[in-house]
Amino acid sequence: MTFMSKVQLKIVWVAIVLSATGASAEMPTAIGVSDGTVLLTVHAEGAQIYECKPMPVEKSPSHVGAPTWQFREPIATLIVDGKSIGRHYAGPNWDHIDGSGVTGKAAASVPGATPDDIPWLKLDVVDHRGDGFLSSATTVQRINTRGGVLQGQCDSAGAYRSVPYSADYVFLRKRSQR
Repeated sequence: MTFMSKVQLKIVWVAIVLSATGASAEMPTAIGVSDGTVLLTVHAEGAQIYECKPMPVEKSPSHVGAPTWQFREPIATLIVDGKSIGRHYAGPNWDHIDGSGVTGKAAASVPGATPDDIPWLKLDVVDHRGDGFLSSATTVQRINTRGGVLQGQCDSAGAYRSVPYSADYVFLRKRSQR
């Protein structure tokens, strides 16, 4: 086998390995979990809901500025292999169809790929419900986000707008847990 054939074979082998493992961009350090084991990865399709509210003026909280779009809550369907297996909503909460659920609290954040993409997050699980897939989750990562951002001024305080988004949620438990 010639040197060029060996190089070509190595390139093909690397391409096969990367495509078989579903390799993508590396996890940003800020939201990484070094001592975690993946319990479940789901895809989410939904919306980020925003409300038009006046912004308080920093130097004088009794004075308000122009109304702006402010995040209110998410609503999304959790999907695995094309099947709905749960929902995501304000809290933030995630419920699985097996009756288990978790509530998270943001621990770290990194920007999405574009200014229109909501941030990637690392969330600590602060509450559990039921028994099932999510019962032993200690961390949730929101990755691969697309869309969901609404910024700027709005016309009518009290108005709502939903902005479509998608993301992948990874539920992890500490390796020391069983």
